[in-house]
Amino acid sequence: MRFFTQRRRFSDLSEQEVLALAISSEEDDARIYRSYAERLRTDFPDTARIFDGMAEEEDTHRHWLIDLHAKRFGPVIPLLRREHVAGFYARRPVWLVENLGIDKIRAEAAAMEAQAERFYLAAAQRASDADTRKLLGDLAAAEAVHQHSAERLETENLDDETRDSEKASAHRQFILTWVQPGLAGLMDGSVSTLAPIFAVAFATQDTWTTFLVGLAASVGAGISMGFTEAASDDGQLSGRGSPIKRGIAAGVMTTLGGLGHALPYLIPHFWTATITAFVVVFIELWAIAWIQNRYMNTPFFRAAFQVVLGGALVFAAGVLIGSG
Repeated sequence: MRFFTQRRRFSDLSEQEVLALAISSEEDDARIYRSYAERLRTDFPDTARIFDGMAEEEDTHRHWLIDLHAKRFGPVIPLLRREHVAGFYARRPVWLVENLGIDKIRAEAAAMEAQAERFYLAAAQRASDADTRKLLGDLAAAEAVHQHSAERLETENLDDETRDSEKASAHRQFILTWVQPGLAGLMDGSVSTLAPIFAVAFATQDTWTTFLVGLAASVGAGISMGFTEAASDDGQLSGRGSPIKRGIAAGVMTTLGGLGHALPYLIPHFWTATITAFVVVFIELWAIAWIQNRYMNTPFFRAAFQVVLGGALVFAAGVLIGSG
């Protein structure tokens, strides 16, 4: 396999190279934890302090490793990183993880600690020097209890009131990033496509043509809505989160909202397809009202009145235009 990769095998590394790899890994992990802390500091300051503490522990481990390397091999540390070693565990780029929720970030940190423990256990088994073997074993044990350290830091920093506050903040962010644009897309897709779909249906009474028009209207509206949402607000000042996430939520839900009453026209019989589409529209409109009540705190009957009335007017316009 050496012919197919330029990376070193872990079993081929010298003890100096193992120490160099451990030093760079600890440095990377400390930087990742600090990135998590900075990412969470505004909305979750107490959890940010947890990651600050974990970064300090990684710094301590790095200092121990550097001292041992200087004692055994001198002050010049070879440049060796994770990506230079075949089969070595990798870290996901921070810019991929930082868009995850707070619980996912904590889970990612736990996985990092487990991987580091396995590395130190494997490294300690290969070490022949007593001091090196002892330090690597101690670090494996430290990584094994690192999760408990995180729990201890969490206990110190996160009381029940803080946890409730962070959950509420995370819920608000979920609403702003996913639910709000998704709901707007669902409403737009469900209501705005009613008129063209049913106008074509009653004008042609051709189910396949109606389906094609509905498909085109739904996909086109989804693309338009997704790009509009993503371009309208970068989320920096409004705090609404990633424009890409919001664009995806709005675009996908707009498309689904339109497809809901377009798909029944795959049924070849016109009136069977149309009655099925009526039922789907009814379910869609009441689902929108429920989402507004559940996530946006809109009184259910007011939401239902607004959505159903608006949908009924658009539907009636489509039928009248198509019948005329």
